[in-house]
Amino acid sequence: MTEAPTADNPGGVEEARRTAGRSVTPRHAASLILWRQGPQGVEVLMGLRHASHRFMPNVLVFPGGRVDRADHRAPALGELPAFTRTCLERQAPPSLARAIGIAAARELEEETGLVLGRMEGKRLLPDLAALDYLCRAVTPPNRFRRFNARFLIAPAEAAQGTLRGSGELEELRFFGIEEAFEHKIASITSKVLREFADWLALTPAGREARELVCFRGMDTRLPERPPRP
Repeated sequence: MTEAPTADNPGGVEEARRTAGRSVTPRHAASLILWRQGPQGVEVLMGLRHASHRFMPNVLVFPGGRVDRADHRAPALGELPAFTRTCLERQAPPSLARAIGIAAARELEEETGLVLGRMEGKRLLPDLAALDYLCRAVTPPNRFRRFNARFLIAPAEAAQGTLRGSGELEELRFFGIEEAFEHKIASITSKVLREFADWLALTPAGREARELVCFRGMDTRLPERPPRP
């Protein structure tokens, strides 16, 4: 089930009313679309956020979360591919672009148990070389919580480990793209899924030649602005 943008989390209509007139700065965040070829077509790893969460309860989401300060200093097993780095740096300085990749891999491990890279004891060494870039989305104004989120992509075969939930995501598994739309899903997530389906249909050259986009306002699809001089 796809909700109207005005009912979309974070916040929804009531939260938008309570925060009217306030300016909430979006936090940098990363979500990872881990995908594989299933028996009925392409599947993506998603889970339902726990009902007790204030932010997006009972909503089907990708693994992800905000960029932490430590992500800027974290080591990696492999660095971002040149094109992925270029896409991220369209609206982020190099240190933040790399931290976004780190955050995507870290959140994947924390929320699902899957490792994109290698564990050294309890420390994750992410392999950022497995990451592709899809798009960016900024939470609409007047919401109690806002994110400047980047959506990254990685093939499931690049990750290892046993799928296990951390308690934050329930019904954690691979969903067919059309199957995901049968669940409670935020409007921006539905648009990102469609963007991902379009990305899948492109050749590698076509993926690098495509126009980059950002979802702004009430999930309006806009061309990504070039970096400021």
